[in-house]
Amino acid sequence: MYRIAIYGKGGIGKSTTTSALSCALAEKGLKVFQIGCDPKADSTLYLHGGERIPTILDTLRKKKDLAELSDLYVEGYKGIICAESGGPVPGLGCAGRGIAAAFEALDEREAFDVLKPDVVLYDVLGDVVCGGFAMPIREGYADQVYIVTSGENMAIYAAANIATAVGTFKERGYATLGGIILNRRNVPDEREKVETLCKDFETKIVADLPRDNAISDAEIAGRPVMEMFPDSEYAAQVRLLADYILKNAKDNK
Repeated sequence: MYRIAIYGKGGIGKSTTTSALSCALAEKGLKVFQIGCDPKADSTLYLHGGERIPTILDTLRKKKDLAELSDLYVEGYKGIICAESGGPVPGLGCAGRGIAAAFEALDEREAFDVLKPDVVLYDVLGDVVCGGFAMPIREGYADQVYIVTSGENMAIYAAANIATAVGTFKERGYATLGGIILNRRNVPDEREKVETLCKDFETKIVADLPRDNAISDAEIAGRPVMEMFPDSEYAAQVRLLADYILKNAKDNK
């Protein structure tokens, strides 16, 4: 089982990238489990028709100890297992603690042993890398971390914070930084800015995803971009990214 965490600033296209990557891996015949780690609970939205699914935390609040593993996920496009951690009741509780509670619920129900995914993808909000948001890095849930960024200043700032967090826990044998995913916003000198970030953290750009209207068109239709526009340049680049991540994961096992 390969365990990959995709981090990035909110709004940077992290969930779109993760979902597209799930589709590309599922195309290879792999069983994929995508876990959204954001209170917005929209990571897997377009993998199951654009309809929101019950979050793990909402299900636990409703059913408590009676919640079964089957209550915590749905199957989406190409059999991708979709789960959303969700968050606390607005104004009450901590979003990071909510992620921790969701992970604990999956562990208690032996989700990975029962579902037996080939690849687990965590889609993690990276504006802050503390508490539950750092769990995939520091608790051994993920083997590798990939950071999605554009050349925008705040996105690069967030990416640097995430890379620093990964480096902090690296010495403990936790997740390592697999590379940077450039999700273009077409700002001036975009690739050069991200390459500078890579030099600072001794990593590299592992994918250069174009800004593509196919993404918004697919979202309007409530479908994965990889399904609706399989021949787009974006889809082609995501498939190359999937190949890279699989090879890197195998080489580091």
